[in-house]
Amino acid sequence: MQAPGFSADWYREITEFADGLPSWVHAVAEIGTDAGLLLFAALFVAGWWRARGGTGRAMGLALAAPFAVIAAYLASEVSKTFLEEERPCRAVADAANIVACPAPGDWSFPSNHATIAAASAAVIVVAWRAMAPVVLPLAALMAFSRVFVGVHYPHDVAAGFLVGVTVAPVVALLLVRLLTPAVESLRVRRGAAFLLGSPVAAALDRVVAPVPEAAGLAGLAAPGGPAAPAVAPETLPDVMSGTGRHGHYPPA
Repeated sequence: MQAPGFSADWYREITEFADGLPSWVHAVAEIGTDAGLLLFAALFVAGWWRARGGTGRAMGLALAAPFAVIAAYLASEVSKTFLEEERPCRAVADAANIVACPAPGDWSFPSNHATIAAASAAVIVVAWRAMAPVVLPLAALMAFSRVFVGVHYPHDVAAGFLVGVTVAPVVALLLVRLLTPAVESLRVRRGAAFLLGSPVAAALDRVVAPVPEAAGLAGLAAPGGPAAPAVAPETLPDVMSGTGRHGHYPPA
């Protein structure tokens, strides 16, 4: 596969700009382009821990997330083997790459790093929507870093990003339909509470549900509520004499 001319031009402009930056920027880019994947792994662990106190579906999404990312990666990797686009750090004359060029046969299109980053961000958003302002820009930055360090064309990372945000959420939503019943079933078993959490919400609902009699008494005792009905004296037990409405109490 031949890279489009416009993408090669953008690649050259970006890498020449990167090459003129201080060496400490190069070091940060070289470390960050891979370290970002570890940050997504940490977010997966945080999402799993958060889901332990949630519903079975929330835990199912947390468990499905890594498998959805793997599915997106496989889609990207299989595409590489068929398309066989050479890396720009070998194909572009006088390429100014910051990191070492991958070995021959490690094809360029689409970018696996961009796919994994986008897939990770997408499944985190599906399970934990509040994280979208954090993970989506992080994924975009990781994708751009692959061009910045000189190992991918811009269209490589754009395609990888598209594969990630498309494949991973679909796979996660399909897997969660299988995982949710299993999670809800296993949560009641001893030893699974740490990994899968416990059905706390349902248990709390049963505990705090108002009992009709108690609710009625609470209403009677509330300020402004109706007065409690009078109780005839003869219906109260006479403790001193040992008698009541049902007759004599047995002697103690």
